[in-house]
Amino acid sequence: MNACHNERPVLLDREGAVAVLTFNRPHALNAIDVPMAEGFLAAVKTIASDRSVRAVLLSGAGRGFMAGGDLGVLHVDGREAAAALIGPLHEAVALLATLDAPVVAQVHGVAAGAGMSLMLQCDFVLASEGARFNFAYVNIGASCDAGASWALPRWVGLRRALEIALLGDNLDAETAAHIGVINRVVPDGLLAEEAMALAQRLAIGPTVALGQLRRLLRASFDRDLPSQLDAESTAFQHCAESADFKAGVGAFLAKRKPVFCGG
Repeated sequence: MNACHNERPVLLDREGAVAVLTFNRPHALNAIDVPMAEGFLAAVKTIASDRSVRAVLLSGAGRGFMAGGDLGVLHVDGREAAAALIGPLHEAVALLATLDAPVVAQVHGVAAGAGMSLMLQCDFVLASEGARFNFAYVNIGASCDAGASWALPRWVGLRRALEIALLGDNLDAETAAHIGVINRVVPDGLLAEEAMALAQRLAIGPTVALGQLRRLLRASFDRDLPSQLDAESTAFQHCAESADFKAGVGAFLAKRKPVFCGG
């Protein structure tokens, strides 16, 4: 990262077609305050407006991914601070879900509270061996935010989600992988490399199709089968009009590897 970026609570950089979004309050374990929430929203809006972004990678600066909300701010201002923080945070989460670009989380150290909630919104989560996870909200007498109550039961099932949320116990990386909270555990020294490799793999994929797939799967829990079939039909027809569909079918018929442009 460039030194001139260091004062920003959220950094946005590019590695080719991958947008790299870094939470950057390392002195506070990247705990979210209002400026960070607003910076996160601004970064997501920038990503959403840029058709050249074909994958997104979320990470945290310093010793951990994110320790949750800034309790010092919330303790002083209570409900008013919560509203000011949650408003842009939720707008950013909702916007991320609309992207064609898949979202990867690179998690090291701690992911707790809102940090775990944001991680759960990602399509893929790679975590280092030493990573630890805690839903944490119940430990401060709060319910959750950032879409955690929507995402957690979808990843792990309702009974397991209730256990994680209501008990507030720590999860190590192996346990988190075993129950479906994350995709896989990576050796500490290889996390950044493997997370970027995954993001780059997604970034050379058929971006329109990936976007349709991520939205179809996320919405499937809320539709009956006939409605989901209708949505699949509409999505497939949309993909069939894309340059990547023509490239993919042409490559299959010619028995060669497809090259997707993302359009």
